Amino acid sequence: MNAKGTRSTDYTFLTTWRVAGTTDDVAELLSDPAGLPRWWPSVYLAAEVLHRGQENGVGRMARLHAKGWLPYALRWTLTVTEPITNKGFAIRATGDLDGTGRWTFEQDGPESVITYDWRVTATKPLLKRLSWLLKPGFSANHRWAMARGQESLALELRRRRAGTDAHTVPAPPPPTFPRWAGRGRRTGQAG
Repeated sequence: MNAKGTRSTDYTFLTTWRVAGTTDDVAELLSDPAGLPRWWPSVYLAAEVLHRGQENGVGRMARLHAKGWLPYALRWTLTVTEPITNKGFAIRATGDLDGTGRWTFEQDGPESVITYDWRVTATKPLLKRLSWLLKPGFSANHRWAMARGQESLALELRRRRAGTDAHTVPAPPPPTFPRWAGRGRRTGQAG
């Protein structure tokens, strides 16, 4: 532990995005884990819905296979812990990452301001062993992944607004290191 009482494997990230679209659309996209590999393919390689949860989203659970720019992947389970609204929601992460995330949405004219507060501990053996040395690189990898998320979300919202002209909107960026992309690329749903 350092002087602040945190371990080298503890990570805290605060990300803010601004995209054209409504907070209703943002909430719908970000709260649907099965859709992540479709519109955010540079990071989410696969998603398997394990439980649909209550009508308000609480208890929704999905197993995710994700990666950033660096050539390692993370497998973790997302569980929605607070009702999903157009103001935001909270999640719990378990697996290679253990902690909490909170999405907050605010409408600002034609745009949505999205804030993500992500507080996790790395439990994947590679990250646990090397965090003391490579924490800045792992943190940069997270920032890269979130930048792709903002870009991909903006494109998905444009596709939705384009309707029948959705084919004119560019595709989201693909994963880096294509050999990783083929592993576990499945989506599914379970009750």
